[in-house]
Amino acid sequence: MRAWALLSAVLWYLTGVGCQRSSLLNKKGFIFGKIGHPVKIYVKLHQNSPVLICMDLNRANTETVDPTYLWIGPKEKTLTDNSRISITETGKLMVRDFLEPLSGLYSCTLSYKTVKAETQEETTVKRRYEFMIFAYREPDYSYQMAVRFTTKSCVGRYNDLLFRVLRKILDNLISDLLCHVVEPSYKCHFVKIPEHSLLHELFIAFRVDPFAPGWKSACNDSVDCEDITNRNILKARDRIEEFFRSQAYTFYHRLNNTVPAMHFVDHSFQVVRMDSCRPGFGKDEGLHSNCASCCVVCSPGNFSPDVDVTCQICASTQVYGAKSCPE
Repeated sequence: MRAWALLSAVLWYLTGVGCQRSSLLNKKGFIFGKIGHPVKIYVKLHQNSPVLICMDLNRANTETVDPTYLWIGPKEKTLTDNSRISITETGKLMVRDFLEPLSGLYSCTLSYKTVKAETQEETTVKRRYEFMIFAYREPDYSYQMAVRFTTKSCVGRYNDLLFRVLRKILDNLISDLLCHVVEPSYKCHFVKIPEHSLLHELFIAFRVDPFAPGWKSACNDSVDCEDITNRNILKARDRIEEFFRSQAYTFYHRLNNTVPAMHFVDHSFQVVRMDSCRPGFGKDEGLHSNCASCCVVCSPGNFSPDVDVTCQICASTQVYGAKSCPE
């Protein structure tokens, strides 16, 4: 039996609805340096970084004589070409399979010569470019939802029975997506509607998240499981929205204008997306305005122990992505 039809029967019985980000990313996916200003770059966890160019855009469009490049990574470590780091002879750098500890300051010193045509006098010029690279991941989505149902009275067992039946129906509706209803609650209120007598209505609220028991089985060994769980929760949201839309259609179009005393209040369905970040990550629109919707790795001096949406201050943490605060 379809879910909306099942609830309709119950109501009658009771009472007679992932990439890289940088403002200097060009069409080829290259990011140029900027003299005097570190360039912020955001790389999705387990993805490759964009290609960093050890030049500013003006220098790249000018002839450069005898250029040499020296790349320094986080913790002042000199970088060389290896399985994780790719550095070309023209000074281009890319980091493969980006992880939290790879976040930090990357700097490159470009050395080149200028040669006077008349005297062949050579002068060595050095320029330093800085790139701040941060790992990020997409937030985990959940949805806070609210609906209203009419009822005969705020007193009696039918209200609680409706609440429990509705939760079970919604859980069954999205169980194959490994999503479930959490933190459900309801309260009965008296409502005065213009040109109507006083009505009793149940204000029902609940949250839907993609972490039902066994949710990790949906990941299929994927390292970016939030992509899968977020896709599932979007499907769950759409199913629940369609469910309540069907409720409204059923009660107002199929029942010859007669409806049970307990029924869904048309247009009462409301939904708001709630974001959370995995431990070690958080949002900061001020610090990371170019990636404001991202869960960005917590910087040294900060940590995030749970699924909160922000990193907390901790002076004793010295690493990126700290999940605890040592005493």
